[in-house]
Amino acid sequence: MLPPITGLKRVALDLLFPRWCIGCGREGDYICRSCRELLPVISPPICPRCGRPQSQGVLCRDCRDKPTPIDGIRAPFIFEGIVRQAIHELKYRNLRALAPTMAGWLYDYLVENPIPADVLVPVPLHKKRLRDRGYNQSTLVAEELGRLDGLPVAANGLVRRRYAAPQARSAGVSERQKNVADAFICSDNRFQDKRVLLIDDVSTSGATVNACAASLKVAGAAQVWGLVIALEL
Repeated sequence: MLPPITGLKRVALDLLFPRWCIGCGREGDYICRSCRELLPVISPPICPRCGRPQSQGVLCRDCRDKPTPIDGIRAPFIFEGIVRQAIHELKYRNLRALAPTMAGWLYDYLVENPIPADVLVPVPLHKKRLRDRGYNQSTLVAEELGRLDGLPVAANGLVRRRYAAPQARSAGVSERQKNVADAFICSDNRFQDKRVLLIDDVSTSGATVNACAASLKVAGAAQVWGLVIALEL
């Protein structure tokens, strides 16, 4: 693990490698004040299970028809525009410096919309993908969020034991569900009677967080909620 960057070192790095807004290209920060005002916020009413906008704030048709192991999924944003670009920059272009910004988004959301939790659990990557990418973006965000809200982060308690194609390449819901069926396992009993808050970058069908929740509940978790940066509608 690299040592933390001190204030002076950070100033020096900013001078050598100035930050540019990923939305408009303006120098100063990765997401400037003007672009922050354009973030695609999810506003209530929402489905209490999947977190997607729903005109009456009741269970949507999909959630009524399909009981799920996850107690609920929440996200501050829709997966589009600047948020989509920021997630891609973090996930695929090694812009790890975006993790504190994204954790700040999640923390602000939790302040306004509390979810009772005892532990943060990032959605894990398979060891092959972790080796190829060099980091797990969900772990980076979870660790930053843990610093903000004081919750412990259990980064190794949930393991992805089966390799599969990235969910973004899966065509439909059934294929995504098949992709992650029995893909996760808990390595020990640390989640017994715990309220778990799963952290991930984006949820499309909910298949991944539901597969994680199923394994966590088999391991004794009392509740499992998913908190992601964005929902793909």
